[in-house]
Amino acid sequence: MATRDATITYDTNRATVVWTGLLNGDDGSPFEGFDWADASVQITGTFGVGGSINFTGSNDGTNYVVLTDPQGGAITKTGAAVEQVSEGMKYVKPAVTAGDGSTSLTVTMYARRNR
Repeated sequence: MATRDATITYDTNRATVVWTGLLNGDDGSPFEGFDWADASVQITGTFGVGGSINFTGSNDGTNYVVLTDPQGGAITKTGAAVEQVSEGMKYVKPAVTAGDGSTSLTVTMYARRNR
């Protein structure tokens, strides 16, 4: 298990955060996003056998919970997907919860600040 650093690109009132090379058991480094009004996540890559990933959030930086989409569904994926994130959390990060030796995922989050 490893924590993968994100690559963050800022553009005026927008941020793109990309976590790559997420293997079974890995998580991403937390992104502090308390002032970002809207966020969506795109999950791509090879899930392998039984691969699963959660997109999680925390307000204390220690206790993370799975975030939800606007329909109230957990952002837990076993295949490529794009989801809007409902909650505005202080910290967000992906966490790969299952997979095999071929599991390798990329999570790209796009966030926009309030104007």
